[in-house]
Amino acid sequence: MGILTIGCFPGLIGSGVYDFALKLAKASVDKGHKVNLWFSGNATGSVKAKQKHLKDYSTAEKYITELLAKGVEICTCEACTVARGVNKPDAIEGVKWNAMHWYLAKVHSSDRVLQIGGE
Repeated sequence: MGILTIGCFPGLIGSGVYDFALKLAKASVDKGHKVNLWFSGNATGSVKAKQKHLKDYSTAEKYITELLAKGVEICTCEACTVARGVNKPDAIEGVKWNAMHWYLAKVHSSDRVLQIGGE
């Protein structure tokens, strides 16, 4: 199977980029592919653990934890994450923190790359 790297760069509000990136990562890993998932911009706020789940506003902690358990490598842009008030002790266990060079290295070593968002 191949290696897929997904860069998730969602806009401010009302973007389906984040949900699509998570669903694509799950579908790909379930088919046997190795998946790397990079969070940048507003996607980085999702790595905070124990966020309150509301009826009309869900968090992705359960989804991220399941992806990590399936071997998806998830990394958040450290600068973007800290700028949004999330620090490493507050993060979901298993999510990596790094700078853009992590994403670029994964892009270079992947069979396919999909950069979603960035509008």
